[in-house]
Amino acid sequence: MNPLHRTDPPGNPRNPSGPSRRQVLGLGALGLVLAGCTGRFTPGAATEPTPEPLPVHTVDSMLAATPFLVAHRGSWDNWPEHTMTAYRESVNAGAVALEVSVSATLDGQLVCHHDLNTERTTGTKLVIKDSTYAQLSEVLVDARAWLGPESKPEKIPLLKDVLDAFASTHVIFLEDKQGTNAKALLDLMDTYPDSRSHFIWKQSAQAGQVEAATKRGYTSWGYFTAEQLELVPALAGQFTLLGVHHSASDAELAAVVATGKPVICWEVHTRELRDRLLDLGASGLMCANLPYLAADEPLETTDCFADGLRAAGDLPWQVGAGWDLQPALIPAEGTLLMAAKANSSYRLGSMGPVKRELYSIQFDMRWPDVLPPDNALHAGIIFGQDDDRPYRVLIPSDVGGYHLIVRPTGEMSLLLRSPGEAGGLRLSSVTTQPVKAGEWMTFKIDIAPDSIRYTRVDGAGWSGQASDRKFRGGYFGLSRNYSDDAPVEFRRVKVA
Repeated sequence: MNPLHRTDPPGNPRNPSGPSRRQVLGLGALGLVLAGCTGRFTPGAATEPTPEPLPVHTVDSMLAATPFLVAHRGSWDNWPEHTMTAYRESVNAGAVALEVSVSATLDGQLVCHHDLNTERTTGTKLVIKDSTYAQLSEVLVDARAWLGPESKPEKIPLLKDVLDAFASTHVIFLEDKQGTNAKALLDLMDTYPDSRSHFIWKQSAQAGQVEAATKRGYTSWGYFTAEQLELVPALAGQFTLLGVHHSASDAELAAVVATGKPVICWEVHTRELRDRLLDLGASGLMCANLPYLAADEPLETTDCFADGLRAAGDLPWQVGAGWDLQPALIPAEGTLLMAAKANSSYRLGSMGPVKRELYSIQFDMRWPDVLPPDNALHAGIIFGQDDDRPYRVLIPSDVGGYHLIVRPTGEMSLLLRSPGEAGGLRLSSVTTQPVKAGEWMTFKIDIAPDSIRYTRVDGAGWSGQASDRKFRGGYFGLSRNYSDDAPVEFRRVKVA
């Protein structure tokens, strides 16, 4: 079991006087406090004395602090990827290392950007090698579709500005995305004091630049995609550190760990995946959701929809390529609108895991415009999951739990579903007042060790109950269990 395992209570029971899991990651001793509903951190607190200077992180101190978290693309589940804001906020959140992708512009400026063109991140297609930095400065990285309407579009930063800000205090993983800038990058790295203690050369296992970086005395990290794992025996020897994609099987990852070299896995969005990779021997993780993965306790007790920024840990069932699946946050109304034409779920990881024996989940729900065209269709809430893997009603999931569904007829049903099953077992059902489009309904679920009580509060107080204790995990989320064009809206979600 790794020191971050989710079943551990706070305070590291294996060593009660030792560091907590958060401190093991280098995040707990920095004088940082969580501010508001967005997973953002701010230094110190108004009533505290002037904080001590933040520690200087080096390659050696990072590796000695195994396990450790690296801000992948600047933790892009939380901030616009590869922007100065993302790097700065990741550092403010306690990151010991930043992962930075680099390309050169037509006029020789080194910039931070993952893709070789700007279409995905800015909406305007500029090929970086064919564009001047002045041209790139006219477009902005816009992550509002992924992070929420209050996410501010940001400039594509110059690499030198990023290194001037963080290279003396943090570990920087640098990757030459174009594969043609090794000398320029290494020359720039050499200009920084104690550079070999702060820079790690990052590249695909089959790229050819590692020899030049090694000759200059830099630590190297060679990453292997799923298709490249068969090359580990032949290529691992040329790298200091090895990288494995999270999609590798348990046996594949164990084989790379068995080489004896530190292994860093990428990219990690969920606590369940974090725990699996660390249990298999990974030394570090490149995290897209760093504030959430640095903790094991709930970050919130109420939803953060009014902020217009997705809270750390809240995710649609699909990440990475799922920007169009992110529900719409409507800050003026404090609501979340699920409108994707797909069987959908939205994990409220920011409020999990709930670790109480007795608690309630309360929420409001409505169909704002039209009801689903078929009375058999439904929406509601999912709860009782042991971890934060996706759970979608009617689609087999790797994690079991309960779902409370509401149909246009007003029927409320509580169902149980085991891992791997498509259908659920109906535990209880109650008929309530038929639903009207545009009208809010209010619900409360009371969870006890051996029973579940559910109530529709907005009318006659209709309620049902089931005596079942199979699932008592602390993760929950929202669901829309059809692909028809009938958006559903939620607000006032809270744990009490």
